[in-house]
Amino acid sequence: MAYGRTPISKQCLFCKKVIILMVVPAEYERWKSGVHAQDALVSLSAGERELLISGTCEACFDEMFETPT
Repeated sequence: MAYGRTPISKQCLFCKKVIILMVVPAEYERWKSGVHAQDALVSLSAGERELLISGTCEACFDEMFETPT
């Protein structure tokens, strides 16, 4: 476990893959209390924040919003 972080397990609603996010507890609590994810969860990547917000992993999100070439 990363120092000062807590594991949060989330399953993607689409591919069903379970992903363990290592979150800073104070950041997670700020987000849960209503602070926007991008402002509260600064130690997570955009893809990790998306998984918490919508239940969609980064790979599935990218596939859904892929621009045709």
